[in-house]
Amino acid sequence: MGAIGTVRARRAIAATLLAGAMVTLAACGDDDGKKSDKDAPKAAPQAPGSTPAADAKPLKGTVTVFAAASLTETFTALGKQFETAHPGVTVKFNYGGSSALAASINQGAPADVFASADEKNMKLVTDGKSADGTPTAFAKNTLQIAVAPGNPKNVKSLADLKRDGLKVAQCAPQVPCGAAAKTALDAGGVKFTPSTLEQDVKAALTKLTLGEVDAALVYRTDVKAAGAKVVGVDFPESAQAVNTYPIVPLAKAPNADAAKAFVAFVLAEPGRTALTAAGFQAP
Repeated sequence: MGAIGTVRARRAIAATLLAGAMVTLAACGDDDGKKSDKDAPKAAPQAPGSTPAADAKPLKGTVTVFAAASLTETFTALGKQFETAHPGVTVKFNYGGSSALAASINQGAPADVFASADEKNMKLVTDGKSADGTPTAFAKNTLQIAVAPGNPKNVKSLADLKRDGLKVAQCAPQVPCGAAAKTALDAGGVKFTPSTLEQDVKAALTKLTLGEVDAALVYRTDVKAAGAKVVGVDFPESAQAVNTYPIVPLAKAPNADAAKAFVAFVLAEPGRTALTAAGFQAP
């Protein structure tokens, strides 16, 4: 090979070595600097069937809730929270005895949600094909003897309610608080004739706060809600008469979407917190 050929060969070898070095440096850059696209972490997949909040259909209109009278304070507060969370919705309540509410629903009264103070009256609604799905228990409640501040009649037990001259308000037997009272009285072997039988627990308590009776068999949550107006007396027989509260959206709900959303709201953290604060027990 001549001198010129030797020079050309040397230049070719040098070019080959330089190219190899550049490839090596590029590879190191991927390892020690920025990672290549194929090594970048992938975004977590979206859960099947989930919808981003931004795409969720906003609720609107009125949602009508038929609820047991003992839920008045708690559900009224939850209704305001629900309206704040859903500015396009107005929550309207119809409070009363669960038996009367169940009958109205089965007779076609326009309502979106039913919250009963017992399972018996909820069963009337489900048997009447008026419920949309299976009811869910969301709270429990027990009884207390409500008396005037200072307990002027010195009522200390369930047996004291049968004393001569003592006037007692009680819920009617078809109303959940009345059925619970009967169960507790039977458990204690206590028999007496109430001075009045009321159609819901708030009416029974009102008889006491107005001074028309000396005591009332009501839920402990109603005693708590009444504040300084009354005092609650515990009795062991109440453990035999615990009421479970179920809730369900209704089959002919005029506002089905809002109905389901309100039920979910009650079953979620806002509902649990409010119910516990009011004295209800977990289901």
